[in-house]
Amino acid sequence: MNIKEIARRAGVSSAAVSRYFNNGYISEEKQEAIRKVVEETGYRPSLQAQTLRTKKTKMIGVIVPKITSASIGRIVEGILSALNESEYQMLLAVTQNDPKKEVEYLNAFHDKQVDGVILAATVFTAEHKRVLKTLSVPVVIVGQHLPNYYCIYHDDYHATYDLTKLFLEKGRKNLGFLGAMQQDQAAGAARYQGFRDAVCDMGFERFADHFVTAEFSLASGYEKTGELLKKWKDLDGLICATDAMAVGAMQYLREQGIHVPEQILVAGHGDSELARVTTPPLVTVHYFYEKSGGLAVTMLMSLLRHEESAVREVKLGYHLVDPQKKSARHNPAGEPHIGQYQTYGRMPQDSPD
Repeated sequence: MNIKEIARRAGVSSAAVSRYFNNGYISEEKQEAIRKVVEETGYRPSLQAQTLRTKKTKMIGVIVPKITSASIGRIVEGILSALNESEYQMLLAVTQNDPKKEVEYLNAFHDKQVDGVILAATVFTAEHKRVLKTLSVPVVIVGQHLPNYYCIYHDDYHATYDLTKLFLEKGRKNLGFLGAMQQDQAAGAARYQGFRDAVCDMGFERFADHFVTAEFSLASGYEKTGELLKKWKDLDGLICATDAMAVGAMQYLREQGIHVPEQILVAGHGDSELARVTTPPLVTVHYFYEKSGGLAVTMLMSLLRHEESAVREVKLGYHLVDPQKKSARHNPAGEPHIGQYQTYGRMPQDSPD
């Protein structure tokens, strides 16, 4: 079977069949005639031939730091759900938390190996920025905010500010923070800055230095909680940059005979399944990870269609999850509500710097 044979059986021109397979305009009557022949014959157009003809691979490259992360898994689910409603497929690259690998994959996706890229970056080095400037296909960054690029990101700062404020309102008088590397602008720098500003604004400046950096794992959360308590013995509240760190912290505290939440209240970020099955359930922050993945696809599709109205930045909201109250506190006034998002700026006429 070929296009000419499909055209003959459907009673249309070869050009009409070509437009059908390439999403060009044809009448509904011709669409239906071609569709019936395609279903009867099981015909599938050659992907290689389409790529040569249209210069499009119909593939989206997705770069993520790891697949064991609950938040990354939910972002990928959101991407897949959106792509499944399109004609595009996903090519997944996993960097194992190595920023150099992110750059390598960006280079690998260069020169039209894919039609576009969704990047869930960890950090942005000078090499990242150099490659992003020269990339020949559109790229959308998810989970981080990089000025002058297309981004879907979360309000990590205000989320941690509100979480810290909640701890202080609960009467916790000696807080500690288990954070991520500061090179990570979202989970690292923004969340720690939210903690620091909250304790300073509420008159507890001394807590700002109750800070230890951990890796994104239960084991590191366990280890670094011990380190934190050796430096500051009388903590009664511990805020962690991720749920995985927080669960590791709870395990350490249990082994030391320290009761959670009676003696030390523990919180994480992410509202993962892990947070819901701990005893007691974690205080945590819900971010809209699935939505961020879906919106990244929507933004990328707009760029591929060269739409001037494509949104340049989307900042998603959050809410706090407090199992003791069985309720959630929304983010500050003026920020997006649950399930909604807020846009910042529109795509200018020129391309990103």
